[in-house]
Amino acid sequence: MRIILVFTLLLWAQVGKGQQRFFVDKALVTFFSDGVIEDIAAENNNVTSIFDAGQGEIAYLMNIKDFQFEKKLMQVHFNEKYMESEKYPKASFQGKIVGFNNTISGVQNIKAVGKLTIHGVTRDVELPGTAEMKNNQLSLKSKFTVKLLDYNIKVPQIVWQNIAQQVEVTVDFNYRPL
Repeated sequence: MRIILVFTLLLWAQVGKGQQRFFVDKALVTFFSDGVIEDIAAENNNVTSIFDAGQGEIAYLMNIKDFQFEKKLMQVHFNEKYMESEKYPKASFQGKIVGFNNTISGVQNIKAVGKLTIHGVTRDVELPGTAEMKNNQLSLKSKFTVKLLDYNIKVPQIVWQNIAQQVEVTVDFNYRPL
């Protein structure tokens, strides 16, 4: 909890003096991997994010260990063998939302442009999504693909046919004004 508070305060200092700031501390990130033998799915609903609509700046942070799986053994393997969550405990994104107009109600097509960090690797990304302002609440959604090799996530040779080399990530953030 202390790490989240420090992260939020650091972001607050970096974000600047935007007109409309939004925050969420229980956002949802899920992923799905279409495996040959078995599909793999997990969700993390403890994602923290801040968005400055005036500046277009966004950041989010999540603990890898907060991903929950239907099968506990999958969760253990995910944390120990693939994500090495003791060594790389967090994933994050920091960047800008392009194409968002905070004065328009309804759904808008947007993209997030910035740096995505997973498994200790940071890459420049452009992620498609939508934004919707409704009753002073902001919803940001995105669905994109992450290639495991891009983030140095190795799949043991013995199970490489069972696990997809890319996963579909879905982001669903429902912000409240700060």
